[in-house]
Amino acid sequence: MKRVLLLSAYHAHSHNQWCRGLAQYFTQWQWTVMTLPARHFSWRMRGNSLTWGLGNYPELEADYDLILATSMVDLTALRGFRPHLAKVPTVVYFHENQFAYPASLLQQGVVEIQLTSLYSALVADRVLFNSRYNMDTFLTGGRRLLKKMPDAVPVGLMDSIQNKSHVLPVPLDDSQGRTRCQSAAGSKVLEIVWNHRWEWDKGPDILLRLVSTLAQRHLLDNSLRFHVIGQQFRRVPKEFEQIELLLVEHQALGAWGYVESRESYLELLSQSHMVLSTARHDFQGLALLEAVMAGCIPAVPRRLAYPEWFGECRCHGCDDKDPQIEVDALIQRILELKTANGATTDSARLARGALVDDQAALLEQLSGLGWSHLGPQYHHRLII
Repeated sequence: MKRVLLLSAYHAHSHNQWCRGLAQYFTQWQWTVMTLPARHFSWRMRGNSLTWGLGNYPELEADYDLILATSMVDLTALRGFRPHLAKVPTVVYFHENQFAYPASLLQQGVVEIQLTSLYSALVADRVLFNSRYNMDTFLTGGRRLLKKMPDAVPVGLMDSIQNKSHVLPVPLDDSQGRTRCQSAAGSKVLEIVWNHRWEWDKGPDILLRLVSTLAQRHLLDNSLRFHVIGQQFRRVPKEFEQIELLLVEHQALGAWGYVESRESYLELLSQSHMVLSTARHDFQGLALLEAVMAGCIPAVPRRLAYPEWFGECRCHGCDDKDPQIEVDALIQRILELKTANGATTDSARLARGALVDDQAALLEQLSGLGWSHLGPQYHHRLII
């Protein structure tokens, strides 16, 4: 039996889902999972090695065949505090990287955190990323950072990391599946989902601009229903209060806030037609992928990891300097789907048929992201 130590130093929702999936797939392995809460970001990033390395954690004294650590783990310092762990084969998994955050969102001390992730990648035997976008931005950002260093930078550091790096997404739940093709539902109300963390990096300002523009153009009414759902934290961006007021005023508010029940969440996705993203930071887009697998049509910008999953042709234009370009593209997508969904003319029926065919092709394409397909690849990459 393979004994695996899994370390997740900033245990966000998607990290937890990944951990559960691994344990459920690799039932023949013995898992020891150690996590730290996803809060106090700067301290968690710099302090996790102190917490685990010098704290009372007898699990870290046991023998293991493999260490699987998220990129948040300060692996080099932890191995210094617990020297016997340095002998264990190690895989580092990047759910995100600190090089691809929007400039306005960078934390104080980000260079130190970026360097720490480079150190962890360098000492690992294998490095895995949840998307090619994640891997490419990490490698590019690492090279750019090292070029800024004044002197004594060893040659070939990033090449060393690149040579042992692979893309391996967080798998989707195979049992979720698609219940129906939403574009063919023929509902009089277009159900629209925005299902992301309620934080700045997910673009609530763009969502507010979208809702406001729809209202200004007299397009926001009870023929549209917005479900604004997702995990919330202590500080909620002020835009959400304004978004809620507008949606209530125009009778376009559906579900609001965090959906506690997984079953209720998936049911809401399966009853919706479109899923939106306004994110400026998304390394895989797990929530978005889940919604698409439930039958939602994606309306996503041509940035981040989205073209990787959906293709350039399914992503709309955007411009960081002019968010209205993105908003106008979203409105066009909403109106197109609303027309096709209502389908009372021959042209609208043709449009709906094309949407159904495209959605079926997309679902077939995304079927490769389930555990049944990715599980064997994980087995291959975790055997060292």
